[in-house]
Amino acid sequence: MNKFHKALHQLDHFIGQKMQEYHTPGLAIAITDREQLLHICTYGKADITADIPVTTETLFPIASISKSFTSIALLQLYQAGQLDLHAPVTQYLPWFGVKSIYKPITIHHLLSHTAGIITGRDFTPNSHYEVVALAQSSATSPPGEYFHYSNVGYKALGCVLEHLISQSYAEILRQRILQPLGMINTEPAITNAIRNRLAVGYQRFYDDRPYSQNYPLVPAPWLEYGAADGSIASTPLDMAIYLRFLLNKGRTSSRQIISENSFNLMVQPVIKVNQTEEVFYGYGLAIEKSNNHNYILHHGGTIGHLSNITFDLDNGLGVVVLCNRPGNPGEISRVALQLITAELSGQELPSLPAINHPTVIENANDYAGTYLGDNKQLTFIVQNQHLILEYQDTQIILERRYGDSFYVNHTEFALFLLTFKRSDNQVVEVFYGEQWYAIARYTQTKTFDYPPQWLAYTGHYRSHNPWYSNFWIILRQDKLWIIYPVWGDGEVLVPQGNGVFRIGEDERSPERIKFDSMISDRALRATISGCDYYRTFSSNS
Repeated sequence: MNKFHKALHQLDHFIGQKMQEYHTPGLAIAITDREQLLHICTYGKADITADIPVTTETLFPIASISKSFTSIALLQLYQAGQLDLHAPVTQYLPWFGVKSIYKPITIHHLLSHTAGIITGRDFTPNSHYEVVALAQSSATSPPGEYFHYSNVGYKALGCVLEHLISQSYAEILRQRILQPLGMINTEPAITNAIRNRLAVGYQRFYDDRPYSQNYPLVPAPWLEYGAADGSIASTPLDMAIYLRFLLNKGRTSSRQIISENSFNLMVQPVIKVNQTEEVFYGYGLAIEKSNNHNYILHHGGTIGHLSNITFDLDNGLGVVVLCNRPGNPGEISRVALQLITAELSGQELPSLPAINHPTVIENANDYAGTYLGDNKQLTFIVQNQHLILEYQDTQIILERRYGDSFYVNHTEFALFLLTFKRSDNQVVEVFYGEQWYAIARYTQTKTFDYPPQWLAYTGHYRSHNPWYSNFWIILRQDKLWIIYPVWGDGEVLVPQGNGVFRIGEDERSPERIKFDSMISDRALRATISGCDYYRTFSSNS
């Protein structure tokens, strides 16, 4: 341990800062090389109310990191000649279906999120039904050409495993991966039987508005889960074992769980995740090219937990971070790798990332001025790099959430972010929900046409789905938007006819929302990816 004590001291300081910044209840981190555990540490509470600390034996749901386990089980079948990665899914699941004009979807496409199908909404506890319900959706791009993250695609892969092996997904993982690796404290399914071992998950008090650090944390809804897109719960010690297995490209000290060729398939850069970053996806793992290194990683998120694994095959180091929400495990993993790598190689430790101060806006002058709306105006001034809204004889310091969007700590601005828009890189307008304000230098049209029936769709919709509980539909100038409350951002809705809209500008997006059940010129229901939402009694609904 002494050979990198400086790095660990810096890391401990950084974790403390990040937990304070996010109000993270509890966190665990483990660092390993190819041979042994290098460091493990726990912080905070697994249960705030009961005052139970996080320990090295605390179970955390690892969520979508589970997808790499699903990939491993499928690759074992591939090695044994029992599975063709490029065969249509229907070869193994004859009932699998998606409306499509394109070539058949294969196992490879599902593994790499390139099937062109919906993400899925977890609208039923039965994963098989959600896969069956794909028949009501459409593939909107040729398989293999477009990355669109699909949880329901991995649920389908779980169905393939169960069909070929004639065991439950949980039994398959336990017998084929967890037991051979020695991950004796890891559970392949989240059930009531293990609830007392799990860190309590937490979420912000409100679910219908952008998050604020001023809002207290409350326990997240409890869910049992056993599907192949994210059902595993593990400890930091066991996840360090898993990282060593990955760092050794499919080997343990005593056996080969998957061949090195199969491991290489997992980390092949099948497709670029987006056009702005050098991040690719393989089979259940992502590949990020940065500073002449290929970092292999995956994030995980449930209603009340977050997780991340990141490892560097070149240097043979890996990190896992688990927390019971909120937080940024990926950032902590990356900083941990950078610090340990630097000290082990005798280099100067890199500077820690600057702590985010959301009220310090370096380009605050971009937004200053008075913006006029219908019978209302908003005035923004700048003081000491703070962007301040002058409103009703008060001054409110804004907090940047991302880009040109800001949170306003005021009851009349609680439901949406203030989002500024630019023209020729100059800020010319600002939106709060449907409300629109323009500054004097705005020179574009001020009148907007839209189909009158669109007014029937605007409002607040809610379901009992704990994963995606509610959203707002707003009319912004001449476009409908869906706003996801907690994140505060949204996507434009593009009409497809008959009350159906594509979610997002990208023509390849498979996500659709449909409005129906019209009474008194108001839609009472909106359906996204098979999940029904209903107009609420909230204001403006």
